[in-house]
Amino acid sequence: MELIGSTLTATYVRPKTSHFLPAISTMATSYRGIQPPMAMNPSANLWRTNSYYKSSSLVPTLSPLQRENSDLVRAKTTFYPSNRTALATRYTPEDWYKSNHSNYRESESSRKSAERLRRDTIRLMQDKEQLTRRSQENTSKNIGERLNDIVFWKSELSHEIDNIVTEIATLTEVKRRLERALAETEGPLQVSQECLYHREKRMSIDLVHDDVEKDLIKEVEVIKSCQERMRRHLDRAIAQLLSNRAAQHELERDMRDKLTAQRIEDRCHNLRNTSDGISYYRGIERLDPSLSLPDSWSKFTDDNILRSQSERASSQKLRDEIEILLNTTSNEMWNQFNSVNIAFTNRISETADAKNGLQTHLAKTLQEIFQTEMLIESLKKALRDKENPLKVAQTRLEERTRRPNIELCRDNPHHRLVSEVREIEDTIQKLQERLMEAENTMQILAKTKATLEHDLSIKANSLFLDQEKCMSMRKSFPSMPRLVGYT
Repeated sequence: MELIGSTLTATYVRPKTSHFLPAISTMATSYRGIQPPMAMNPSANLWRTNSYYKSSSLVPTLSPLQRENSDLVRAKTTFYPSNRTALATRYTPEDWYKSNHSNYRESESSRKSAERLRRDTIRLMQDKEQLTRRSQENTSKNIGERLNDIVFWKSELSHEIDNIVTEIATLTEVKRRLERALAETEGPLQVSQECLYHREKRMSIDLVHDDVEKDLIKEVEVIKSCQERMRRHLDRAIAQLLSNRAAQHELERDMRDKLTAQRIEDRCHNLRNTSDGISYYRGIERLDPSLSLPDSWSKFTDDNILRSQSERASSQKLRDEIEILLNTTSNEMWNQFNSVNIAFTNRISETADAKNGLQTHLAKTLQEIFQTEMLIESLKKALRDKENPLKVAQTRLEERTRRPNIELCRDNPHHRLVSEVREIEDTIQKLQERLMEAENTMQILAKTKATLEHDLSIKANSLFLDQEKCMSMRKSFPSMPRLVGYT
């Protein structure tokens, strides 16, 4: 073994035995049985050096027999003057024993320290290993939770992206309908203006400012007003589409970032101590490249989603407004168109008979609807009147179940009460069936009424179409679906 900082001066070979040193107990017995050395007579120590006296002064007082033996030994040594110099430089047996004891104690102390250090080190290594494992598990758990958060927000983003894409497509379709409806208004405007031009050809007394002319002028104003509102809503739809696409862009960019972060977090979550690609990156823990905190991170995505939801809400509101506008403008133009047509054909006698016939049937239907409603009310009152008798019968049955002991008899009143309950329930069931039939009849009458009213407007409009030159021109007036943007 070579020590650092010193030259190689000796070679140490470990013995082949199982222990390098003998056991402590064996060594202890090897020196405990030896008799203590005999002390010299102080009077005979004149020839010793001062260092010897210092060491020998620590020897305890010996017995007389030990002193005699010591004197004999010293007497023998006096016969050899040549050994005096050598004896003056040697240690006493007591020093030798004390040195051994000191070495033993040092050995035991060092071994105990080494053993304690070994135990503490092993325990420290185990504790640190457990701490490292727990820290790694906690880190993996945190990364897993982070992955769950990313997956959650990614699903929310995906759902919101689908919603905003659907909303963009729906708003685009509504915008196309609005553009088509705006284009469809050009034809009726031209027809109305041409009708006014043709009516200027009237001569003499017929050249009057009558109701037909008033309605035609009003029709032109209504169509121009509808066109102006359509253009304003069309501009709003274009601006809203830009806002929707901007929100979609932010969502998709956030989704791309989430996908990249998910791949990185998933790789980090699957890293193990035996994984490939792990390496040292000194000082990386002191580097903080993060640009956000968990709250600001979630708030960023939440803000994007909220912005998209807000844009979708605005888009839906705009779509509803456009739908209402299309229906309103089409109704206004159609109503005005009917007013002009009625003004053109209000004196046609042939249409009066058919119109009166439809009105007669409609009046009869309305009368039948009124009577059916009265019948329904009567049936409902009859059902309400059966509630209290049913309650009385059931209450009687319930009270009679409390009769004690042998009094709880299935007597005639019991059978009559059971029969009464069944009769009332059967009556209620039949009344409910009849009420259902009356309500179905009411629905049929209402449907018939709606059919008659619709047929009345169709007949009136159809009969007005075959008249004057203006009526033949007004046949090109667009239908209701075309006015709301459908082709």
